[in-house]
Amino acid sequence: MIVSSVRAGRLGPTVAGWFADRAGDRDDVHLDVLDLAEFPLPADLAVAPGTPSERLVRALGERLAAADGFVVVTPEYNHSYPAALKHLVDTYREQWFAKPVGFVSYGGMSGGLRAVEHLRAVFAEQHAVTVRDVVSFHGAGAADFAADGRVMTGAAPAAAATTLLDRMGWWGRALRHARAAEPFQG
Repeated sequence: MIVSSVRAGRLGPTVAGWFADRAGDRDDVHLDVLDLAEFPLPADLAVAPGTPSERLVRALGERLAAADGFVVVTPEYNHSYPAALKHLVDTYREQWFAKPVGFVSYGGMSGGLRAVEHLRAVFAEQHAVTVRDVVSFHGAGAADFAADGRVMTGAAPAAAATTLLDRMGWWGRALRHARAAEPFQG
């Protein structure tokens, strides 16, 4: 799971924690949470070998390569998604190939869905398969979540999370088997 917002005061970790709790109830999903605020990629990727920046870029690439799929937790910024996420997606290539990408979005009136629509086109260029079903929090704010991480806006988000996890599991298994049978050539 990728937490894409890096701004101070962000809601992303709360939303991600809520989704991680939903995934934690399942046997078929194991999350590795990548919070982009904790792993800032260098702006210039032509880093010297052996430097902390080079080790960070390599370590993130290994974590992405090991994943069978990705759930992106994203807000909507100016009708799109955070720059830190764009930098991550553009930094790596084959790590995304033939893997499913699902979305948990939040934001104003659109609930982050405009960010998701932009991300679908970006991930298509990386040969990833985006999952149709999403979890979207419209007009989300800290008041929508209890101190223990529960969503205060009814049962719809939990049902959407179950559907997204079901789809991610199916696509993750199917594409893992396909990659094993015939490695994807991008």
